[in-house]
Amino acid sequence: MTTDTKKTSLEDIRNNSGSSELAVQELIVVEGKNDAHAVRRALGKVDVIWTEGHGLTEEKLNYICKVAQKRGVIICTDPDYAGDQIRRRLLKKIPQAGQVYLSKAVAVKDNDIGLENVPPEEIRKAFAKVLKFKPAIDKLEEDKITMQDIVDLGFVGNAGSATKRAAVGKILGLGDTNAKQFLHRLNRLGISREELLHTMELIERND
Repeated sequence: MTTDTKKTSLEDIRNNSGSSELAVQELIVVEGKNDAHAVRRALGKVDVIWTEGHGLTEEKLNYICKVAQKRGVIICTDPDYAGDQIRRRLLKKIPQAGQVYLSKAVAVKDNDIGLENVPPEEIRKAFAKVLKFKPAIDKLEEDKITMQDIVDLGFVGNAGSATKRAAVGKILGLGDTNAKQFLHRLNRLGISREELLHTMELIERND
């Protein structure tokens, strides 16, 4: 069986992948920080972003759309009215997004409905229905942009670092970021050192 053509359950992958970590290429979108923790407890080291409920800003929504074009997005909101409204808003912008649905029966705890209440095994079952899981073929460490790289390039530690990050972030769709967010979003979007340097050159050329 190949993961290119058939869906494989999480348990199958875990049993057959040896020492390889489980990797999900798509960005997983949830409502809150506690929901993100629940997903990571269930799936391991996956990339998750939360909307802060109805506090989802246009900037964050546009950022999620950009990631969707590069890597794909999976939406997993709470099984209630508010969660459905957030899902609908996301789908208007990203109609091709993958959908993970959970039943209220597994999401209720003390009259509270939320993804954060769902047992890890139920989350794994729900994701296994829609995702194609595969052993991690992570981006090589030497290919990743590092904190030292952005220090050397002047994105950190200088009087004009914030302005420089903002200029590059505007072109690459990173939004306004601090140094840590800047680095994380560069790697999340799969931006190479060459692309980063080229963007800097464009800015310097137009100054």
